[in-house]
Parts: sequence; C-alpha cells; structure tokens
Amino acid sequence: MFLSSASRRILAYNQPVDMRKSFDGLVGVVQNALREDPLSGTLYVFFNRRGNYLKLVAWDRTGFVLFAKRLERGRFRLPADGVTQELSERAFRLILDGIVLGTRRRI
Repeated sequence: MFLSSASRRILAYNQPVDMRKSFDGLVGVVQNALREDPLSGTLYVFFNRRGNYLKLVAWDRTGFVLFAKRLERGRFRLPADGVTQELSERAFRLILDGIVLGTRRRI
C-alpha cells in the first residue's frame, strides 16, 4: 500500500482541485502551485470542491502512484486552515476514514 513502514511526508493541498486531473495534471499542481519536488516521495493529497472525493499522488521508486477515494456520505475535513497542511500518518488515516479531527474545516 502507499503507506509503508517507512515514514513519509504527507502534504494536503487545501484548495479544490479538478478531479479530472490525472498523473500529469496533479504533478503540475505539485510543481507550480505547491513549489514542491514531485519525486521526493512525499504523498500529495488533493480534494474536490464538494470535499467528498480525494486523490493522492506520489513517486514510488519507478513511477507515480495515483490513489482515489470517494466518500459515499460525509466530507473529508482537515483540522486546520491554510493553503497546505502537513499531516501525520495517523491523522491522514483518520481523514481517509472520514473522521473529523480538531477544528472543523470543510474542504
């Protein structure tokens, strides 16, 4: 799975992203909007406007990995404001399950 025993940096982009974007489009957001190196191994997390769909993209030694999840009920919520937010693995797993952490901020 994308979360291995080795710790990874997880960076969430709090601005809504067009979920029609695939590998190249999301890597473009990483480079242009986040000013990050997409080959760093960091997991980059993106949300749609409604907050019920997320995608993440990461470099995995031989290529990019793209993961998507849609909640059938509820919304993904991040615990703080800001353009980006670094998440712990534990917080990210809870967010993936649709669990609200700390301050309620709708994506």
